[in-house]
Parts: sequence; C-alpha cells; structure tokens
Amino acid sequence: MSETLGSSPPVRSISAKPARTRRSTSSRAVARRLSSVRPTAWPIIDCSAGVRFHLRTLFSILRMIFLAAGEGKGHSFEACAAELWAGRRWAARSLAPSVGCEYMDCTGPIRVAEASGARVVGKDRGQMGRGLLIGDIIRRAAATMPGDPAATVGHDSLCYAELDRDADRLAAALRQSLGIGHGDRVIVWCDTAIEVLPLFVAVAKLGAVFAPLNARLGAEEAGEVAALARGVLLIVDSLHVEGADALAKLAGVERQALLPTGAEGRAKAPAQVGAEGDRVVLDVTRLPDPPGSIDEPRLVETDPHVIFFTSGSTGRPKGVVLSHRANWLRGFQGVFRDEPERTVCMFPLFHMAAFTLAIAAWQTRGEIVYTDSAADALLEAVERRRANRLYGLPLVWKRIMQADTSRWDLSTLQQLDTGTSATPIELLRQMKTRFPDATVRVYYGSTEVGLGTALDDIDVLRKPGAVGRAAVNVDVRLAEDGEICIRSPYLMDGYFDDPEATAGVIVDGWFLTGDIGSLDEEGYFSIVGRKKEILRTGGESVSPSEVEAILADAPGVEEIAIVGLPDPDWGEVLCAAVVPKQGAQVTLAALQERCEGRLAGFKKPRRIAILGALPRTAATSQVQRTLLVERIQAEGLAAHE
Repeated sequence: MSETLGSSPPVRSISAKPARTRRSTSSRAVARRLSSVRPTAWPIIDCSAGVRFHLRTLFSILRMIFLAAGEGKGHSFEACAAELWAGRRWAARSLAPSVGCEYMDCTGPIRVAEASGARVVGKDRGQMGRGLLIGDIIRRAAATMPGDPAATVGHDSLCYAELDRDADRLAAALRQSLGIGHGDRVIVWCDTAIEVLPLFVAVAKLGAVFAPLNARLGAEEAGEVAALARGVLLIVDSLHVEGADALAKLAGVERQALLPTGAEGRAKAPAQVGAEGDRVVLDVTRLPDPPGSIDEPRLVETDPHVIFFTSGSTGRPKGVVLSHRANWLRGFQGVFRDEPERTVCMFPLFHMAAFTLAIAAWQTRGEIVYTDSAADALLEAVERRRANRLYGLPLVWKRIMQADTSRWDLSTLQQLDTGTSATPIELLRQMKTRFPDATVRVYYGSTEVGLGTALDDIDVLRKPGAVGRAAVNVDVRLAEDGEICIRSPYLMDGYFDDPEATAGVIVDGWFLTGDIGSLDEEGYFSIVGRKKEILRTGGESVSPSEVEAILADAPGVEEIAIVGLPDPDWGEVLCAAVVPKQGAQVTLAALQERCEGRLAGFKKPRRIAILGALPRTAATSQVQRTLLVERIQAEGLAAHE
C-alpha cells in the first residue's frame, strides 16, 4: 500500500470584501504589531464554512494590507494588491487536499486589487490578469523600491531600478536586432556575472525561453546538450567566445550574440564580433533605453520560462521546462518573511538553484549575492552584504566549520540551508553550535520538482538522516516499491521535446523521483537508496554510462563500470571499477587524464577499484551495481592513488 502525506485538507473559495479606501496613518504601527507576533507553533483555524488555514497566512496577508494602507516602504496599493492576489492563490493551493483538487481561485487579480482600494486600469489590468510572471517581479520592485540592492556578483551590484533598466535595454535589443520574441529559445553559455541577471529578466519579459548551459563544459559537450533545445539564438560571454562557432554548429543555431561581462569583457568586445562581424554585441552600458517598459501581451503564466539541462534515468541529457508560474511559486515562500531576504548563493548562474534563490530574494524585495564556494569568499560576502541567509552543500558547510569564522561579523545570519545530498548529523550539530541564533534547515528536491521536503530547525538533531516532511504546497507519497513520488505546482512541465521521457517520470500528476525512501510514524521521509543509476556528486548529476563510454577503450581496460560510493563531503564520489586486460596496469591518474577535455571535472572518477570480474545478471549480463558497491566497500578495494 502506498502512503501519502500532503499539505492540508480541503478548502473552499473565499470572496474578498471591499476594503475601506481611507488610509490610516496608524496602519504602519498595526503592521509592526502584527509582524512582532511569533508564536512557537502557528495554529490552524477551522472556519464554519469548512475552510482551514494557517494563522501565519492570515497574519501575513493582514500585514501586507496594513503596510499598503499606511504607504509603508515599497508597498503601494497596486504592489500590495498584486502580491496579495498571488499570495492568496499560493496559500489556497498549499491548503488543497491530498487527493489532488486544484487551488481555489479567490476572486481574480482585478477584484482583489480593487477591493484593496487600488485603481487598476489599462496596461496594469492586463498585466495582472496574466497571472504570475517573472518579469513583473522586477517591474514592480523597481517601481516601489528603485534604489534598494537587488543583486551582487563579487563586487558588482545592481539596484532594482538598474536591474529593470538593463533588462529593458537587453530585451529591446534582442527584439529589434535579433528578432527574439514570444516562445523563442535563447541558449546562454556564460560564466556567473552580474550581466547575466538582467539578461535572465529580459528574456522573461519577452516571453522567450532562457536555456543556460553549464559553463564548465567544453564546446563539443555543450553543443550536444544545446542541440536538444533547438534554440534560435546563442549568447556567449567573452570567456566562451572562442568555442561559440563550434557550439553553434553542433546545436544548429544560426544567430549569435556576445554579452560582455565586466570592464575587461567590454574592452575585448569589438574584437570578438566574429569573422563576418555578425555577432551582435549586447553591451548594456551602450544600449539605448527603450521608449517604455518592455512587455509581451501574449505572455501568460503557463508559458515556458526556462529550460534547465539535467541527466535523466537513461543517462541522456534532458531539458527540464519550467513555466513562469512554477518558477514564481518556487520562490514565493520567502514572501512571508518579516524582512527582505538577503541571500548568499554558492551556485553558478546556470544552476536551477541559483535562479530559484534569486526569485525568492526578489519576492521579498531583498538581495541575492553570488560568490564562489570557498569558505572565505562566502563568509566575506555575508559580512559585506549583511546577509541573513546562506545556502551551501554539506561539503561547503564542512569547509565553513573548518574555517576561523571569528574573522568575520556574521551576526546578521538568520537562516542556514543545506541539502541535495546526505547531511551528516555531526555537521548539523556543528552548524547549530557555531550559529546558535540562526535556524538550520535541510531540503530535498530536484530540478524537475523544485522543493519536495524540508527538515526544520527544531528537527535537524531530533531526526538524524531524515530529509523532513512534505514542504508547503507539496504532496509526497511512497509507491508500492518505496519510490518517492511528488506532486506540486512547482513541477516541471516536462522534458523538452521528449514526451516519452516525460511520460516515464510523470504519472497521473506525480513525479517519480527514482529515490527509494522510508516514512516514519511522524511523517518524516528518509532516503534509503536510489532506484535510478544516476549519481549525485557535489550537487551535480552524473550518468555512469556517459563516463563509461569515454573510459571503455582506455589503454589496459578490459571492462569498466562507474559506481557511486558514499562520501561525507560529496554525497557520492565516482569510483571506476576496472577489470584490466591481462598483464596491464590501469591507474586512476590515467583514467582522469583520459577524461580531460572530454568530460567536465565533476564527472571524473575519484576512486579506482581493480577487480578480476564484474558481477553480472545471468539473464541479461547487466552489471549488478548494488552488489558491486557492496563488494568494493566490504573488501576495501577503492583506492585514491
């Protein structure tokens, strides 16, 4: 029998009552009083109409209304009404029954806006009627909090007005010079830089689709991945311009553009326009301002917004398609924070989490800060930007715990997040000891599902090894074979142009994760194994068959299988199980050298095990990977060299 845990019981529609249009000068004080209420456990209210909702949701909605009525910082009637509408839709769906009924549609965005006292006309009415759009987040933030910081990469920063302005400039150039419009897929091959963020927003405003490639891949490897998206435009930065032509040819892309990053990139740009001079330069410092804010009237919230590339159960790369609505909702939970979310992010700007964390920060009118994963860089960024949230993989948190954190002022940190791989209980204990005033959370999810489960601060030591309970807005169940299945509005639309692969993982609205889990009596999930062969190392997905194909004809190799061995730092490390040819000697260094230039660094094996034979099934001769891992561990065969 399968087991299901969902977000909450059935709900019914609630009609908004007209609010008084007279603005009270004391409403800001009321809002402050509401925000100061922090019970240890937010109760659930049962109404006579059968509606159940969290009291926290009510307090958050009331607080937004009072802030709007008192013209609190950054909260005009229009902005409040738009976010109140979105928040009510979000809250309603999060309270939908586990059996799968859709969220309640309160009264529509226009009625809610008008009920709050806003005067909604013309273009604003049309925009709000389209639902949850990524470009509108920045548009509204720039209108209400133009000078507040929105994003920082290294020492380069943009406020909301600058982010919106640069996005409009890029959108106008993409539309006018390159013909990019609604539904066009734009492939982006760039390192993490501040200029990538307005490009991300610009593509969203046009209703086009943003498809970032892993910047660590070589041109040949990246070209094979990019070909899946059938893009119409390739945008590269100065560091990747040399491989642009080769990638474009492999991907079948005819148009190219250059996104200069930093002063050095802008200086090099004139010499990097291509042999024919037909590579359009998108230098935001030189592009003119369009006559008005960029808009696409055909755009609706269910339109695709991004394609993130990942490896699926077959090992072939796939394009995960996310709509505006899914991306908007993935980042929306932070809106109920009492202050703007200032997040330091270690993920590069081709990783799904990098953009989800940005959207979450922007929803709160906060700031996203990108830096590399070195402990010193992360902690320096926290101090410099006064960050209150830091997300890191377990390996990164281990580095931070080994660092001398007394060198920095980290007193602003309130939320410490981790996940994507097993988090040792001792590491969690160290995090709580080192930062006693901050909350620690463990998350479980994927590119396809977004957030699936969350282990809250109060449980991280009480439930060692668990990944938490179903997150807000999420239903989680165990299938008959123990596979974890997830259903939520965060789910991907599917794999781009691959209906067969999509049908294999989304069944009756449930995403089949490929992870085998357990569920305890309190509703907490744990991961006990993997149904799929895809390995997870340091937050990246690796297909064993892809690595095996490169190493199968390496000198001295008779047979080879790539397996994952548990590792406290990386979650899993790749181990090459090798059967050498008679009289041959195979070393780890030789295998790693074979991968150089053919595979990204994280796909290289980090261990080697020499065996006389690989365990195989009698019927199909498939490698029995579970038995292989057990033997390597039991006999201590894995070597680092």
